[in-house]
Amino acid sequence: MRGPDRATAVGLALVWLSAIVYWLSARDFDSGRQDFFYLADAFLDGRTWLAAQPGPFDVIPGGDGRWYVPFAPFPAIAFVPLVAILGPGTADQVESGINAALAAANVGLCWMLVGRLSVADLVHRFWIVLLFGFSTALWWVTARGGVWHSGQLIATLLTLACLVELWGRQRAVLVGLLAGAAFLTRAPLALAVPFYMLLLDPSRRTVAADVTGGYVRSAFARWPVREWLALGLATLPAIAFFFWYNAVRFGDPVESGYALALLPDWLAARRDEGLFSVAHIGMNLDLLFTHPPMKIAEFPYFRPDGLGMSVLLTSPGLLLAARAPWRSSRTWWLLGAALLVVVPTLLYYGGGWLQYGYRYFLDSIPFIVALVALAVARHGLGWIGIGLILFGFVVNLGGAYWVGRI
Repeated sequence: MRGPDRATAVGLALVWLSAIVYWLSARDFDSGRQDFFYLADAFLDGRTWLAAQPGPFDVIPGGDGRWYVPFAPFPAIAFVPLVAILGPGTADQVESGINAALAAANVGLCWMLVGRLSVADLVHRFWIVLLFGFSTALWWVTARGGVWHSGQLIATLLTLACLVELWGRQRAVLVGLLAGAAFLTRAPLALAVPFYMLLLDPSRRTVAADVTGGYVRSAFARWPVREWLALGLATLPAIAFFFWYNAVRFGDPVESGYALALLPDWLAARRDEGLFSVAHIGMNLDLLFTHPPMKIAEFPYFRPDGLGMSVLLTSPGLLLAARAPWRSSRTWWLLGAALLVVVPTLLYYGGGWLQYGYRYFLDSIPFIVALVALAVARHGLGWIGIGLILFGFVVNLGGAYWVGRI
């Protein structure tokens, strides 16, 4: 009986090593808020509400001792089997291990995706996976934990699964189901669905034998209208659940709860300017691109303020995406998805606090990492690329240091 090939063995080793690093980064910190486990328990009991207030903010009073959470429900649905076995309290106690496993699964899917994007050199694959797993906000959200960050981990996992399938068997129904689940985890990811349809690759070629000429010829396949329809229909259960869930909780199918949640005064003042508004674009662009840490006199000589930090500091290796093959339409579809899913975030009042880096940008990062892989597959990596990745790794190592200190 043959064992796994070398690439698979290295990938599995990276998954295990990543899980250990993530767990060690998180094991001494308690987020104090893992609403998804308690919501999963409520689902098992036939409820959409919690019987106790989970925290002072990001929660919605419903009267009669009912408390609703505004966060999208798929992570709680995904945790139902786990909570059914462990119970919500035990699951809460081992949250750091659960999040470490989720983050390590993300690393495994990234390894698989990079391989499918024709990065054959295992050393290059390692560097790209290091960029994704330890030079982005993924490390921070795993270590910090809590309901806000567990949802981000699951959303990233689902997006990567979509991309792995799109560079694999391209089963439209599976991509649609995954995309629907991602929408029920992070709503902006609904905007990636049109690009998933385009990534089904209408220019796929069919190969048929020409019996008269004795040669093999290729012809452009038809536009995959049936696959598009299948993908779209597969997202409908998630959309229907979204409207039903809101209507049951708040009597309004389009009220998710974010406009109703309790907030600290300074954040409520921002929301009063609009849940989504152009007034928030300047703040979010600053947090995404220019926001620096504070200088301090003692080690490690900088301190994050918790509002955010420029992606150019935390993840400069993503700049390698600029060398992707821009003559390919699929490159543009990946870029389009990365840009479009971040638009609601730039309009959103919340900003992502408390964070290290800009955690909402994780919605876009799987698409950008795919672009990086396409670039490396064509041009290689080089010392500049390795240096950018290592710089981001060191910055994010600082995030692991600060996780319980801000």
